[in-house]
Amino acid sequence: MHDLHPLTLSLGVATVATALSLLFGVALAALVGRRRFVGRELLDALLALPLVLPPTVLGYYLLVVLGRHSALGRVFEAVFGGPLTFTPLAAVIAAMTHALPSIAKSTRAALADVDPALLRAAASLGAGELRALLTVALPLCRRQLVAATLLAFARALGDFGVTLMIAGDIPGYTQTAALALYDAVQAGREHDARVLVLALSAISVAVLYGVNKLEERAR
Repeated sequence: MHDLHPLTLSLGVATVATALSLLFGVALAALVGRRRFVGRELLDALLALPLVLPPTVLGYYLLVVLGRHSALGRVFEAVFGGPLTFTPLAAVIAAMTHALPSIAKSTRAALADVDPALLRAAASLGAGELRALLTVALPLCRRQLVAATLLAFARALGDFGVTLMIAGDIPGYTQTAALALYDAVQAGREHDARVLVLALSAISVAVLYGVNKLEERAR
């Protein structure tokens, strides 16, 4: 396989998607886990929805929300001079549909295990809610958070259906490793397919090995 662009694109897309998912996932986990507000359970359900919906359904929803005929799509095109869909940015958004729920759900569970007495102690010393979260709660569950981030990266790396729906399969532009693998199999390019399979499998094994090591240290 001479063209490594699909693999490098996938690694870049997964890295950006995971970083953004970590930022938003922690914020949403703290919001849903520690605040009581109207629509809280609905928001929690929407966060988990990508874990159960078929990728093509998720892709269709994103096309409706981000496509050229949507309000967001028109605003994006007016500001940046081109559509949001069928771009590498759309591939990042597709990858986030897998990474964000994983991080948000795992972070919420980890934060729920933090001893409330420690947070009360931080509050008694003058720490506000945000400061207590950043300096007490998150450091205490850092191993779980790192493990969730690694798994989210692996899930983002392997997205196929959502990416195909909103980013397309454009060689050299939006064609990720999973899409290139499908094309290689369809075209009978067995060598290219094996290279991609081995690369993706090696990355996945490395991620799972890291997660297992983190879990061993947490025991």
